[in-house]
Amino acid sequence: MTSTPRPLTLTELNTLPADEAATRCAGLFEHSPWIPEAALAERPFESIAAFHAACMRIVRASDEAARVGLISAHPDLVGRLAREGRLGRESTAEQAAAGLDRLSDAEVEAFERFNAAYHERFGFPFVICARKHRKDAILTAFPTRLEHEREEEIATAIEQIGEIGWLRMVDLIAEGEDDAD
Repeated sequence: MTSTPRPLTLTELNTLPADEAATRCAGLFEHSPWIPEAALAERPFESIAAFHAACMRIVRASDEAARVGLISAHPDLVGRLAREGRLGRESTAEQAAAGLDRLSDAEVEAFERFNAAYHERFGFPFVICARKHRKDAILTAFPTRLEHEREEEIATAIEQIGEIGWLRMVDLIAEGEDDAD
């Protein structure tokens, strides 16, 4: 079993060698280490919020193919990888926080139907900040978001990814200068 890494202090985020800081921040955005790596070029950051804002500027400035690639890096909620126990540590914890690891067979079937319809309509997985939503709210969001136009849904997914990234940052980086001592 792997242990959770010790949080970084803001000072460490700002002063670690670029490659080490990028490695420590690689999991902030699902299988997309290019985002924090690019944002780290803007160091020093006054706060976690400033680092998050830099990351989101990188995402929003990227072309549509990169944004869709970022969305596509996310696993399906209650998808095959989750059912096989093959999600990353962060995704496993996030889906569990929403109660997605304790579903009835009917709920699993509903997620499978919605995931398939969503992939068919948009060509990428449905992304929602699971830590901020319970299973019922997620199931309710699917039909609403399936009505979106592609551009609106890309923007919605990117906003949700921003929320996921924020929560992961708060977990990884201690705002106080001496919190890691």
